[in-house]
Amino acid sequence: MIGEAAVDGLYFPWLMLLALAALLVSWGVRRLLAASGFYRWVWHPALFDLALYALLLWGCLLYTSDAADDLLCV
Repeated sequence: MIGEAAVDGLYFPWLMLLALAALLVSWGVRRLLAASGFYRWVWHPALFDLALYALLLWGCLLYTSDAADDLLCV
């Protein structure tokens, strides 16, 4: 997980790329939830969106991590 990705001579940390991926997925999921009317049942949409982003980022980290078995505590 430690490292960086080189894009045209610029180095980006992996966490930044994963955060961007989680942000894009979160944007899509939020649009789907808003279109389905799910936010009518959510008490605080901003907190829900933050929690959704945090869970998606954690999922991206687990998906790309070599030690995913250790983090899942299975």
